[in-house]
Amino acid sequence: MRLKPFLLDNWLNEHQFTGSGIKHHLGASTGPEWTTRSLVELIGSDQWERLLDDPVTYVDARGTKALREAIAEMEQVHPDQVQIVTGAAEALLILFFLAAEPGANVIVPFPGFPPFAVLPESFGIETRLYHLRRENQFRIDLDEIVALADDKTRLVLVNLPHNPTGAVVSEEQLKVIHDFTAARGVQLVVDQVYHPIYHGAAVPSASGLSHATVLGDFSKALSLSGLRVGWMIDRDRNRLEQYCDARSYFTISNTRLGEGLAVGAIQNRQAIFDRVRRTTEANLRLLDSFFSRLSGVLDWVRPQGGMTAFPWLANGADSRPMCQELASKGVLLAPGDCFGMPEYFRLGFGSIEEGFDHALQQMERVIDLYFSSAMGTAR
Repeated sequence: MRLKPFLLDNWLNEHQFTGSGIKHHLGASTGPEWTTRSLVELIGSDQWERLLDDPVTYVDARGTKALREAIAEMEQVHPDQVQIVTGAAEALLILFFLAAEPGANVIVPFPGFPPFAVLPESFGIETRLYHLRRENQFRIDLDEIVALADDKTRLVLVNLPHNPTGAVVSEEQLKVIHDFTAARGVQLVVDQVYHPIYHGAAVPSASGLSHATVLGDFSKALSLSGLRVGWMIDRDRNRLEQYCDARSYFTISNTRLGEGLAVGAIQNRQAIFDRVRRTTEANLRLLDSFFSRLSGVLDWVRPQGGMTAFPWLANGADSRPMCQELASKGVLLAPGDCFGMPEYFRLGFGSIEEGFDHALQQMERVIDLYFSSAMGTAR
């Protein structure tokens, strides 16, 4: 078995961690940064002091009782229905590993977070793509999902809010997919790592759906990617036992300290979510003006949730040369070929609390020069 190169992370790692002069990181897909100090201040010194006395040992492969209870309270489920994992990335690995049976297929969105397609393909699973199209505002086509499913379909994956487009599936649409998959005996996986960050009508957590397997983590809406903690919610006891067994083979457990900090973050989640919302709402207003000014050069569908947008070059050209030029001038985006769609690029608007306007000004200057000199189409 050989994995495809992870183009997205390769690109980000090349520019993010090598001292390459990036001043404005618009390739990020998470929210405002927290330091260990600011997180400790949020959760309180008493809880931090208790964590310092914890032994540096393994924890239960299911996750600590305190963390499962905290997530269960947030998601309104029973703690026994919560499986802790090493980020939502491990949840995806477990799900596709367990789905790898002869002749099996899975149905996932395109574009999407690259592991949605690469992991099942690497396990030899037929990967069927349903398409989120800009002419349809990146909305899900329910008929397409229904047409793709058959008696060999092991799971249907829905990502909302969606990465990279910021599209949202309505509560009514999600219930239609839920009822369809339940009737067919197909596992419905809802990756909602950006929940509850919405820029229009909010959608209730999918944890309220009896047939859904729900994925969450601390990296996106909770903006604490360095904790490397995620969770799976499932009401099926047999599947939960399989998740725990797989997790025991793959990573055994998280750190006790990391799960302790995660409990504190959940208990103070409103402050984290409020900070994300303030940042994304302010930056979206700036993006509205930005894309209005660059109309005819760039186009976009305004995100309805999450912290990423997926604009495209109006002339249909490959965005990577432009992204390379921007990176050389200190502005980092993620080129669309990382998602199999070269004319697009991912733009994150959740991580920069101050100076987003300066980032867009620099981006606009570089794009003006790029299109007038490199492509001969002055704006």
